Amino acid sequence: MNFKPLSNHLFLEPVEEEKTTASGIVLPETAEKEKPVKAKVVAVGPGKKNDKGEVQPMAVKIGDVVLFKKYGPDEFELEGKKYLVGDEDDILAVIE
Repeated sequence: MNFKPLSNHLFLEPVEEEKTTASGIVLPETAEKEKPVKAKVVAVGPGKKNDKGEVQPMAVKIGDVVLFKKYGPDEFELEGKKYLVGDEDDILAVIE
């Protein structure tokens, strides 16, 4: 299925984080609550219009892995897969 977000919205596919440290310590879920979350960008909108009516291009592209605030994007399920939808403003950084 193809997604076509509007404006500065983007669809993300969550990336599962390792719950065990390199030394073998298993981290509880509570340790992860306030940390930013990783996701892969699966669809991006064209960008948001500025005051002059010009479209500001998106800073992220399909395939980028990004960090975002835990409670930024909204979750939804489509065809049995979990996705997130949010604004470009929810993105904290692109992981290179």
